[in-house]
Amino acid sequence: MHIGLIGLGKMGFNMRGRLRSAGIEVTGFDRNPEVSDAASLDEFVAALPAPRIVWVMVPAGAATDSVITELAGKLQPGDLVIDGGNSKFTEDLRHEALLAGRGIGFIDVGVSGGVWGLANGYGLMAGGAAEHVQAVLPVFDALRPEGPREESFVHVGDVGAGHYAKMVHNGIEYGLMQAYAEGYELLQAKDIIKDVPGTFRAWQKGTVVRSWLLDLAVKALQEDPDLSQVAGYVEDSGEGRWTVEEAIANEVPAPVITAALFARYGSRQDDSPAMQLVAALRNQFGGHAVRRPVDRHAG
Repeated sequence: MHIGLIGLGKMGFNMRGRLRSAGIEVTGFDRNPEVSDAASLDEFVAALPAPRIVWVMVPAGAATDSVITELAGKLQPGDLVIDGGNSKFTEDLRHEALLAGRGIGFIDVGVSGGVWGLANGYGLMAGGAAEHVQAVLPVFDALRPEGPREESFVHVGDVGAGHYAKMVHNGIEYGLMQAYAEGYELLQAKDIIKDVPGTFRAWQKGTVVRSWLLDLAVKALQEDPDLSQVAGYVEDSGEGRWTVEEAIANEVPAPVITAALFARYGSRQDDSPAMQLVAALRNQFGGHAVRRPVDRHAG
């Protein structure tokens, strides 16, 4: 099997390597000529045998939209486009309609595994027509970890379902990371606790909170025991926001994921205006002391 892969960043580059190691022929294209197999998108398309399979692995939003729109004008009926980025599921419906008008198939795939996917494999969640998904099962099998397919791959449903499942996956990820983070801070705050990194290490085997995320937390603490090289500023990719929006739209209570998202917003504030007002109100109604900005970080 021969596929094209557009986007050879930290995810796409490793995916190309894993596919090739499994015997899948891959022609990659990237704006960076140092990693690209083709000098232009036209050369890239010409290098692929018909019917072409093109996996798009670029940042969600404008970049993905631009690539898929450009491909729509260059591919032929019977070709297939796979969006493996973190696109919002509503964008998948628009991209499917654009490509379907030209006889081109479309699959959306949520991909999890990060920079470890080259060695460990990727978890995959696909949305699209059954015949399209079936046609590229060898690609999915090459990317996922060894073992039963159902443990690392799912055909979730129609177009949009793959990215919807990945959105919820990332929302859960927000909540899990926040729980570990709050536990870490509580351990740090208690003077009777003398070994916080060791406590996290001791949870890795046999406990109900063991997980790959916990293993990564241990790794981070081994590399930087007091996290002195890490600022407490946390970005969000957008998928946590979309998960909360969907929870509201479907009247599904999601307090943990919502709180984890808001905690990230809080991390970006040097001095929260909301908490400034809370402090001022406590002073007004109860005469409670307030800290001045100069002594904000006093003990």
